[in-house]
Amino acid sequence: MPSSLAPQIVAVPAIEPDPEVTPDLVAAHGLKPDEYERILKLIGRAPTFTELGIFSAMWNEHCSYKSSRIHLRTLPTAAPWVIQGPGENAGVIDIGDGLACVFKMESHNHPSFIEPYQGAATGVGGILRDVFTMGARPVACLNLLRFGAPEHSRTRHLVAGVVAGIGGYGNSFGVPTVGGSVGFHPRYNGNILVNAFAVGIAKANEIFYAKATGIGNPIVYLGSKTGRDGIHGASMA
Repeated sequence: MPSSLAPQIVAVPAIEPDPEVTPDLVAAHGLKPDEYERILKLIGRAPTFTELGIFSAMWNEHCSYKSSRIHLRTLPTAAPWVIQGPGENAGVIDIGDGLACVFKMESHNHPSFIEPYQGAATGVGGILRDVFTMGARPVACLNLLRFGAPEHSRTRHLVAGVVAGIGGYGNSFGVPTVGGSVGFHPRYNGNILVNAFAVGIAKANEIFYAKATGIGNPIVYLGSKTGRDGIHGASMA
């Protein structure tokens, strides 16, 4: 047998067992004791290491707004002109003449602190996606940004990356950034504030909703591998 066709012996590294889920590991995942108790009640057993990671990612501040939700719930969300309030990809307001204003705001604070350009860019991309998936044509973006003290060692880097990321995604998409607010304060030295807002126009009687029904429907997932903003941008929260 030619040497090139000879069987090759390859050393396969042993698969290490998952670490034991301990109180210290739970705390390292950013979950409080009462949250872990809720997990136990939801699934009826101790979570695996992988499941603990999923709960950690989905229940953090970036994804679930657990510290601000109590305040968000106090905002008015119902009126005769409200076509869609909370619970969908974006909010929808009837503006007359058969048209609707579709809008979405999202915070990308932690991802932008980790990787300013990609964190801010994906924040803009996410809200544009949520607007056009409702059947609207995005027409404008806005933002509200807060950075640390101007003399802080990271501020210049963060400002340059965030501003470039917001403009870069919007320009590539063809949607102008028409306004914004920028402020500086030492309290943001350890974590910045990046709020992005997108607005679009749609026909009021042609709004698309996210809910899908039916058995056997195909699911198609499109996207690239995550960057530094996705690896620890959410877990930082």
